[in-house]
Amino acid sequence: MDTQMIRRIALNVMGKTVKTIDNILADVSQQTATTYRDGGDGWTVLETLCHVRDFDAFFYGRAVMMLEQLTPHLPAYDHDALAIERRYNEQNLKVVLEDLKASRERFITFFEGLSDEEWERDGIHPERGYFTMTDAAMQVATHDISHTEQITKILREKLTAPATV
Repeated sequence: MDTQMIRRIALNVMGKTVKTIDNILADVSQQTATTYRDGGDGWTVLETLCHVRDFDAFFYGRAVMMLEQLTPHLPAYDHDALAIERRYNEQNLKVVLEDLKASRERFITFFEGLSDEEWERDGIHPERGYFTMTDAAMQVATHDISHTEQITKILREKLTAPATV
């Protein structure tokens, strides 16, 4: 598979996963999104969605840095600290979802506008080391899939949890 095909697949996944999350959450209430936790003590659906939204912006910022700077050192972020600092579980589910949709549209448009040369721009990722724009697109796509699975797992646990009186 050639690099251009990999890029197209990553962008397709980036668009489809946000649509999938939107479909999954269509009938999920604010209460459900803030009550049930991954494995009982992990993130809620809303915290997970806020994380995806915020990391979309972080990933976008890293990509812009790679485009504008020569092999920049990309910033690291503390996922758990952000969930607390930004009070993820107190945010509005529908607003967060709309923010993610808008962010993702901007991000896909950004990637679609890159020339072949710009796709080869690189940076130093805080966890992965040398990192190209193609790697960045793949990271977003795999990040999306991971958290889409997490959201469905939390909701499945809710459905299979014993009823409380």
